[in-house]
Amino acid sequence: MTKYNFSSRVPLTNDNPFGEVLTVASKPSIVSFAGGLPAPELFPVKEIKAAAEAVLDEYGQTVLQYSVAQGNLHLRQLIAKYMKTRGLDDDPQNMLITTGSQQGLDVIAEMMINPGDKVISERPTYLSALDVFKTYGAETVGVDVDEHGMKMDDLEATLKQNPETKLVYVVPNFQNPTGNSMSLDRRKRLVELADEYDVLVVEDDPYGAIRYAGESIPPIRSLDHNGRVIYTGTFSKILAPGLRLGWASAAPELIAKMLLLKQFEDVHTDNLTQFVIARYMETYDMQAHIDHITAEYEKRGEAMHAAIQKYFPAGTELTHPEGGMFLWVKLPGNPDIDQIFDECIQNNVAFVPGAPFFPNHPETNTMRMNFSNRSVAEIEAGIKTMGAVISKMI
Repeated sequence: MTKYNFSSRVPLTNDNPFGEVLTVASKPSIVSFAGGLPAPELFPVKEIKAAAEAVLDEYGQTVLQYSVAQGNLHLRQLIAKYMKTRGLDDDPQNMLITTGSQQGLDVIAEMMINPGDKVISERPTYLSALDVFKTYGAETVGVDVDEHGMKMDDLEATLKQNPETKLVYVVPNFQNPTGNSMSLDRRKRLVELADEYDVLVVEDDPYGAIRYAGESIPPIRSLDHNGRVIYTGTFSKILAPGLRLGWASAAPELIAKMLLLKQFEDVHTDNLTQFVIARYMETYDMQAHIDHITAEYEKRGEAMHAAIQKYFPAGTELTHPEGGMFLWVKLPGNPDIDQIFDECIQNNVAFVPGAPFFPNHPETNTMRMNFSNRSVAEIEAGIKTMGAVISKMI
């Protein structure tokens, strides 16, 4: 049998526990709270179809041809206009269109990380970002979070202990997995610390537009005056994830390097999709669509929060987000979460165990719960089943 000489970046095994969880949870018979999936019934299918037909009729040969790596300028201008409503006044020339925000994270990691470098992240944090940093040889160090986001005193202490740190990675709005958001004071302090300790901040913001309570908080990049914050956004949660279209914005020197690295990867993001989304943003009221999905997600999030309080055992702790798609649950004691997961699957309900979201020292009595992809009735029934399983087992 041929022995392949893989690079050092390739994992030694094909183990994929998170992928296995999602595969099991995707069975039609399972009421799944596992994947971070938007509600497909809320996708603007008719509008996207009409936009696609229009651009193919008007620009068919152009949209099917190669394009520039930085992305369609008109689309970047529309994104800049949209982000101004979110509090970020940015230049379209400082933007790069990416194949989903996940590609943005990969290009940033490739640009900045050498083997052995340190990346500081929230603890817990988005697990696929941890995988990207690990692929490029980084050691990720976690900083604890609370309901106001990453703890800045702890971050400063961690920066002092790790002077070789290259990046601080945060999901400041309705964080994956906790659902919590970083306060304005902590955002300002994060920028100060980035300046003081000469590090870059990666602001990953897939969920920020989906706010249904509380006051809007400006992006961290809007507080940065020294080119230290790289912002990544995506249409996956506000339009549809299958479009695979995101963007990054940063200082011109950073965007120039990211553009080169992206061009090595895929030449450019799908040209047709860029034209379609630009036409959608021109023709339809995207904010009205976001408001619509936000109102529905609020109902589902509140239903899940209430059901967990009702059916889970006493001593259960859970977050109460003001937006986004996730709740974070901490069970009392030290139960075997994997065993609970297996038993829940046997009862046709699924969640994601929390341990993979920790860069270090995982808390094994935790779980991430997604509410956006299930109806209120399914949430009530599924949480009731989970509560019975958990109460029996602990």
